[in-house]
Amino acid sequence: MTTPHPEQISAAPEGTGPQQAQVRAVVVDDDALVRQGLALVLGGKGPVTIVGEAADGLEAEGAVARCRPDVVLMDIRMPRRDGIAATRAISSAPDAPPVLVLTTFDADDLVLDALRAGAAGFLLKATPPERMVAAILAVAAGEPAFSPTVIAQVVAAATRGDGGGRRQEALDSLAAITEREREVAVAVGRGWSNARISAELFMSVPTVKAHVSKIFEKLGLENRVQIAVRVHDAELL
Repeated sequence: MTTPHPEQISAAPEGTGPQQAQVRAVVVDDDALVRQGLALVLGGKGPVTIVGEAADGLEAEGAVARCRPDVVLMDIRMPRRDGIAATRAISSAPDAPPVLVLTTFDADDLVLDALRAGAAGFLLKATPPERMVAAILAVAAGEPAFSPTVIAQVVAAATRGDGGGRRQEALDSLAAITEREREVAVAVGRGWSNARISAELFMSVPTVKAHVSKIFEKLGLENRVQIAVRVHDAELL
């Protein structure tokens, strides 16, 4: 299996630049200092605006419904309802905003569970501000985002444990999509953007987007990260 190149996965979305539209974010973390720190780091005249906060997973759903953000920044370990349960609840709602998980440790085994729950990516809380902004813009544009230092752990976790049973389950699931859609799914698993998939597979960007939408529908998935995990589970890379 080939490990996706960090730069492929962490890249900002196409079109990011000075005219990038303002992205509204809600921060969910039980540590008030972390929430304040993120507001300071992301505040000001940058492209990301913090429009709401929540101290745990139970408060998160209300904050999302009230503030209608473009992105949710979600801690994993919180009282009452953790980030995984909150991510699953938020991601299952109609027109749900993408969830970007924030974690303190790059060996946190809960990260993969969060991705399976619907998170669009994850970052270390110590990620430099410019890279964090790029990741937020990426997930707001429908692209996955990962801290380069943790991608190896995620790929390893995706293939650990009952590999045989999980691989067969993933292969059976992928049998529902066409061969062309499978090619697109593998490209998504490599962390390629729509523009790169278009160039590599010789199809237009709208066609790529249509294939990705069909993959979501046929496999019952919510985002590109879940496609990537499914492809990794099937050992197609």
